[in-house]
Amino acid sequence: MVNGTGQFNFNNHATVGVNDTSLTSLAVYFQKEIVKAKGLSIAVANSDSVSLIKLQLLKTQQIPGAYSLKIAPDRITISSSNKEGIFYGLVSLLQIIKGQPQGDGTGITLASAEITDAPRYQWRGLMLDEARHFFGKQKVKQILDQMAYYKLNKFHWHLTDVQGWRIEIKKYPKLAFEGGMGDYSDTTRNAQPKYYTQNDIREIVAYAAQRFITVIPEIDMPGHATAANRAYPEYSGGSVAGFPNFTFNPANEKTYQYLGDIIRETSAMFPSKMMHLGGDEVVLGVKAWSLDTTIARMMQKKNFADVGELERYFFKRMTDTVTSLGSKILAWDEAAPTDMPADKTIIFWWRQNLPGQLSLALQKGYQVVLCPRLPFYLDFVQDASQVSGRKWNGQFNPVTDLYNFPEKQLSPQTISAPNILGVQANIWTEKIASEKRLDFVLFPRIAGLAEAGWTAPEVKNELNFTQRLQAGFKNWDAEGIYYFNPFDITAHPEAIDFAPRIIERPVRAERHGRRHSEKRSHSKGEKKGHKASKKSKSSGSSHRSSSKSQKSKGHKKRK
Repeated sequence: MVNGTGQFNFNNHATVGVNDTSLTSLAVYFQKEIVKAKGLSIAVANSDSVSLIKLQLLKTQQIPGAYSLKIAPDRITISSSNKEGIFYGLVSLLQIIKGQPQGDGTGITLASAEITDAPRYQWRGLMLDEARHFFGKQKVKQILDQMAYYKLNKFHWHLTDVQGWRIEIKKYPKLAFEGGMGDYSDTTRNAQPKYYTQNDIREIVAYAAQRFITVIPEIDMPGHATAANRAYPEYSGGSVAGFPNFTFNPANEKTYQYLGDIIRETSAMFPSKMMHLGGDEVVLGVKAWSLDTTIARMMQKKNFADVGELERYFFKRMTDTVTSLGSKILAWDEAAPTDMPADKTIIFWWRQNLPGQLSLALQKGYQVVLCPRLPFYLDFVQDASQVSGRKWNGQFNPVTDLYNFPEKQLSPQTISAPNILGVQANIWTEKIASEKRLDFVLFPRIAGLAEAGWTAPEVKNELNFTQRLQAGFKNWDAEGIYYFNPFDITAHPEAIDFAPRIIERPVRAERHGRRHSEKRSHSKGEKKGHKASKKSKSSGSSHRSSSKSQKSKGHKKRK
C-alpha cells in the first residue's frame, strides 16, 4: 500500500461501472453492501466510461484473487485478470469505507492510496460442524457473509456424524427423517428431525458462489456413522462399549452400493468437484469388526493382516467412487497411509502432535490443508479465563496464534512445500448449541484466520494487527455479533451453553492420536451441563469433548 495525496468524495452520486458485463453482478453486490454499511445509494452502469468507480478486467495473467485498488481524488479503479480478484478489491474498498466516520449521511471521504494485493494461499477455509448441533440456513448465510468480508474462500460443511445426519438423500429418506432426529444436546428419538433439503443445499451453495466461496460437503465414513446406522441398521459394522454402531460394515457388499448412491446424490448438489469422506478415528469402533465372524472371514479371504488393512481397503473403494465422478477426495490425516491418487487427494492435517502424518502426506505428493488443533480448533478456549471449551495440555487458541501461523509452528522447509494448499479453522460443536456461543468462538479469531491465509509473512506485524482488530470491533457491534474481546475480557462475558464441572484427572499416556489425546487435553474434565447433562453417553465426539463422552470424539474433537 502506498499513500497518495488528496481525497475521494464517496457519496450518492457515485456510479460503479464495468469494462466487462460479467462484472455487473459484482458491482450489484457492492452496491447492496454499501447501503447496509453506510446507507449510501450508488448506481451501477454497464460501462466504465463515465463512472467514478471503475471495475476493470485485465487480459494479463495473475493468480486467482490478486488485484490492484487505486483511490485517486477523481476516481477509484479496481483491476484484476480474474473476477475473484475484482471481488476482493471491492471487499478491500468496503473495508476501507466501513472504517470511516459516518459523516453527515450524504457521503464520506477516502484518503488517496494505491494497493497491490494477492493471497498467500489459495485455500482459506472454515469448517462448521452441524451434525452435533444444527444452526440452519440463515446462520450459515451470515457466516458466509463474514467469510466473504474476510476473504475466506472454502466452506467445509460437516453434515454427518454420530449425533445427526443433516442432508436429504432422496433414495434413502430415513437418513434425514430418522438420522436427523436430535443432536448432541437432545438424544431422544422423538425429536424433530433437523436437516437441509436438497433445495436448501442448492440455495446455500449458490449464495456462497456469489461470494467466491466453494462449499465442500463431508460425509463421514467408515466411522462416525451412528446416525446413518440408526436409519439403516443393515449397514452397521457392529458395536463396542461406548461406540454403538459407530462404523459401516466393510464385509457387506451392499454397503458399498449404498454409500456409492449417497456419494453420487450428494455430489450432484455440490459443483465443487470435491468431497470430504472423513476417514478419521475409525480405531474407536473397529474392535466390532474383529468380533464379527462375517468380517473375519472376509479378512481371511483377502489375506488382510489386521483391521487397519481392511479399513484402508474400504476407504480406497469409496474414494474410487468419488474419483469416478471427476471429483477430488478430501480426508483427515488418518487417511494419509491409504493408497490414493496423489493428483486427486487432499489431506487435512489436524493432529499437531503427530507431525509424521503431515510429513507422510507431503512425501506421497498429496495436497495438504493445514488445520492443526493448535491453533485452528475454534472450540478450544481463547483465554485462560474461559471455562467452556477444550485445551491441549493447558494450552488454548488465542487470535494471535492464528495470526502467527504457520511461521511460529512449522519449519521453513515444511512451509515452503509446494503441495501445501493453505489453512483452515474448524468449529466442532459438541459444546456449541447456540448462535451466541458460535459467534463467541468465531470472533475475533476469524480475523486471525483471514491473515494466516492471506498475508505474506514478511509484512506481518502483530502489534499492527491487534490495533486493526480493535478498530474493527465497531463493525461487529453494529451487526449484533457477540464476540470475545481479548483486550477487555469483561466486555462480553463468556457465552456458555454447557456448564463444566471441575474434576481433577491424572495425565495419562496418549493411546491414540485423537480421542485419547483429547482426554489428556483437559486439566479439567467437563461434563455436559444444562439441558445436556442427562443425555446419552453415546453422543460423544472424538475430536473435542472431555470426560467419558470424549472417547467418542477423538476426531471430532478435532472435528
